[in-house]
Amino acid sequence: MKAFLKYREIWLLAAIIVLIGLISTRFPAFADPGNLRQVFNDTSILMILALGQMVVILTRSIDLSMASNLCFTGMVVAMLNAAHPAIPIPLLIVIALLVGLVLGAINGLLVWRLNIPSIVVTLGTLTIYRGATFVLSGGAWVNADKMSPDFIGFQRAAFLGIPVLSWIAILVIALFFILMTRTALGRSIYAIGVNPTASVYAGIDVGRTKFIVFCISGMIGGLSGYLWISRYVIASVEVANGYELNIIAACVIGGISIAGGIGSAGGAVLGALFLGIISNALPVINISPFWQMAISGSAIILAVVLNARGERRQGRIILRKVEAA
Repeated sequence: MKAFLKYREIWLLAAIIVLIGLISTRFPAFADPGNLRQVFNDTSILMILALGQMVVILTRSIDLSMASNLCFTGMVVAMLNAAHPAIPIPLLIVIALLVGLVLGAINGLLVWRLNIPSIVVTLGTLTIYRGATFVLSGGAWVNADKMSPDFIGFQRAAFLGIPVLSWIAILVIALFFILMTRTALGRSIYAIGVNPTASVYAGIDVGRTKFIVFCISGMIGGLSGYLWISRYVIASVEVANGYELNIIAACVIGGISIAGGIGSAGGAVLGALFLGIISNALPVINISPFWQMAISGSAIILAVVLNARGERRQGRIILRKVEAA
């Protein structure tokens, strides 16, 4: 039992349950299964993006361009759909994945081949990709009346009573869980985050692994581009502006260490859910937008403090073992 409680995800899950309980005292219908299902669906895109960001952060890097990638890719598929409504939705999703992959590969190559810090590279591409969206669209919007019914309705269709968007999120969560726990790439990602130098001696190509994680985050940004535009039925240069902060916040709250090497897919999902519950619940119980931002910011600071204390405690345990030897 004591070992079980060491997992940060357990405490975060307990915090989410307590949070739902507290909200239910003011708004009893919030805990209804149907409403919780809707909260999960509303948070699906953030969960998918947080998983893409997680693999980058675990390698001691960061991708600040995910929201701009989402914006550019969303504009590409929206314009394609407006010009050629007969293109099947699965093909549009594949195009979104490929466009996102190219944008992520640009980040990865700059980090890998030129050895530029990821925060510098993605800060630059954040602006470049959003500027490219303006050049591509000429500053124009693609509204709902220009989108085909299939483009808008695909993710809203229900299977077994659950929207397709939620099923896509569940599929992505399962894939990332397998990637991080059952593959050599997952182990390499953790190893690089813990000790990049030792990883080289262990035969891991650090640069190529970082390139791959940026490709993964790019594809996730591309997929989210279609999902975002078809959900909010508008494509513009301002789409998801500043959303990269929410993505990183979800990772931090979920226990993904900014220093790399510590975190899990489950933590990233729970961190996104925590933010999703706050953003859904606070307006319902009439909390002002200013207090919503303050509460979200406080949760992030608390998560960082808990992460720092947890990592410090691990270091002390190692020292005690050495002293005992």
